[in-house]
Amino acid sequence: MFLFRRLFAYADTLQSILAEVNAADKAANSKISSSNIINILRKTSVRMHDAAVQYAQAKRPDLAEKELAEASLVEEFLPPLLSSVEIDRNIQDILTSLSLSLTDDPRKATGKVFKEFYNQVDRSLVDAELVKARVNSALNSSGEKVTSIE
Repeated sequence: MFLFRRLFAYADTLQSILAEVNAADKAANSKISSSNIINILRKTSVRMHDAAVQYAQAKRPDLAEKELAEASLVEEFLPPLLSSVEIDRNIQDILTSLSLSLTDDPRKATGKVFKEFYNQVDRSLVDAELVKARVNSALNSSGEKVTSIE
């Protein structure tokens, strides 16, 4: 009986995700890219983890456990995010190829680095906040600072 309930829960989770993908397809009036589907899966996973935290705070460990199990299922379909080492390598290659100088406007330099980075790397394969931090770190070593994610 336990296995049966678990399979139904997984079916509900997958059905919910498919509904989100279909809604995105309709909103775009075409099939969305695999990158967008990955973003939907990541957002779903984050939403489920947030719900689990709220359930735990509300003293509902049964519902928290259910949300975490569903999040785990969603995460099985996600490709791994690039590591900070891989991100750093890409950023260093970009900084070398762009040959930015200390006299460049820091915001323009940051924009150039982000633009080139995301031309080379699919957005769905990186954590945007980690990229921002790593670009900030790389540019700080040359006296520049990231002000926003572009």
